[in-house]
Amino acid sequence: MASKELEAALAAARAAAEVIQRYYRRNVAVQLKADRSPVTEADVQAEQVIREVLTARFPGYGFYGEETGQYAMDVENVWLVDPIDGTKSFVRDCPFFSTQIALRRAGRLVLGVSSAPAYGELAWAEIGGGAYLDGKPIHVSAVGELSNAILSTGNLKTLAASPSGWSRFGALVGRVNRLRGYGDFVHYHLLARGALDVVMESDVNILDIAALVVIVSEAGGVFTALDGSAVDLDTTTVLAANAALHGAALTALRP
Repeated sequence: MASKELEAALAAARAAAEVIQRYYRRNVAVQLKADRSPVTEADVQAEQVIREVLTARFPGYGFYGEETGQYAMDVENVWLVDPIDGTKSFVRDCPFFSTQIALRRAGRLVLGVSSAPAYGELAWAEIGGGAYLDGKPIHVSAVGELSNAILSTGNLKTLAASPSGWSRFGALVGRVNRLRGYGDFVHYHLLARGALDVVMESDVNILDIAALVVIVSEAGGVFTALDGSAVDLDTTTVLAANAALHGAALTALRP
């Protein structure tokens, strides 16, 4: 049975989807934030409705949103929200964007909702409850050898700028069966349902991945930074895989 927190996160994601669908493929105006990343009225309004839903049901919880920033980060429970992860895709009429909602309790990510309204997928999980995609339970693959594995990558800009990092990446690519670059929420949903086996990125922020950490983990996967450390608020890299492959991929990437 879903917790009241999960019910609230799902309701917030669905409310945001209604906002986003009104703007998608409507030639929406784009502005640049201080970090040169794009933002649209859809981002702002979607975060507003998410915050309204979550705050109405859990007024004592903190909130960390991509557009509105941090509020009450020192309380036990904090919502982490990216209303449109993949705004660059959104403004180019590409369906590979999503709404990410996670709950962090006492420093631990315990709940995640990943909603991709234009792509037609809704994934969720909470600790101890398993992972689901469109209402059906999902699990990572049973592939046990890198030579049989599919590796998907996202943004590797920082890794590519490091000769040693790029060399290690090349070593891993040489050991897998197939390389793909699905990016954003897409390859995490594929990983969680067993359609690919390893995901790596070198340029993310916690709001991009917090919900997906819970979903992949509850689907039986392992989700860490590229150096194998646990994901936290300052994490900027990802190595996620099924449990059988994560250690081998981590070893291949180490200097």
